[in-house]
Amino acid sequence: MTQVPGTAEEFTSHRPRMFSLAYRLLGSAEEAEDTVQDAYLRWGNADRAAIEHAGAWLARIVTNLCLNRLTSARVQREQYAGPWLPEPVFTEDGTLGPMESAEQRDAVSTALLVLLERLTPTERAVYVLREAFAYSYRDIAGVIDLSEANCRQLYRRAGQRVAAAGTRFEPAGGRQRALVESFVAAAREGDLAGLEKLLADDVTWWSDGGGKVSAARRPIVGREKVMRFLAGGVARFAGGWVLTVAEANGASALVARSARQLIAVASFELRDSSIGQVRVVMNPDKLVFAGRQFVAMSPRA
Repeated sequence: MTQVPGTAEEFTSHRPRMFSLAYRLLGSAEEAEDTVQDAYLRWGNADRAAIEHAGAWLARIVTNLCLNRLTSARVQREQYAGPWLPEPVFTEDGTLGPMESAEQRDAVSTALLVLLERLTPTERAVYVLREAFAYSYRDIAGVIDLSEANCRQLYRRAGQRVAAAGTRFEPAGGRQRALVESFVAAAREGDLAGLEKLLADDVTWWSDGGGKVSAARRPIVGREKVMRFLAGGVARFAGGWVLTVAEANGASALVARSARQLIAVASFELRDSSIGQVRVVMNPDKLVFAGRQFVAMSPRA
């Protein structure tokens, strides 16, 4: 029997899952919110009696809206000022769903979102629907209007491309949090020797300022070069920045703020129990969503 969906109330019940899907596909929380809003407008104009399963209908709409955005975003990201990094999202509040397992955390990690940028929009959609949402190939085929055989091929190709990027990084966990906390403590104290001990020999530091704030335009590779970079930046921490640790994208992250304004969010990846990658988002446009989360999470003065 056909299920006739309700109005705003039923859409609201699906909204968190649709936001989570859009964010994984786009790597942008602001664009994910816009996409979900566009889906709501389509929901409002749809023939409700023709919608058999609201969740499946919305997933189809959101995925295809994201595919359109990804196609146009590719050119914009190629012209981006400096490295492009995904927008951080704080995850302790359940914004991206449960974070109860390593697999759930990995599915929203900054590292994975960066790797997904290597895929075509369709490959990314198939990969996310299969890996993060456990869709069958039949269901994926219904979402993106391809055959099951094509979806299997796209998923296999996407998995190979992600694996080919190679990752010797350790999953987030207690050791990761301890290293991030040690990094934050050393940075607060201006302890450059302490910071150096935490970094792998071939550590890479990525800064995303988007041309809006001062940031390195190229990745900085190697402990010696990263330490020279940090030596020039540690003074900022003593100049009014407050450093704390919070969970972003399923892992412990450094949060830099001034008063209640978010300035930067840095994610870390471990290699052989040292910090192998640091990705710092400083572009204020990319901190809007996380900034609202941060204010909501912070105790009122």
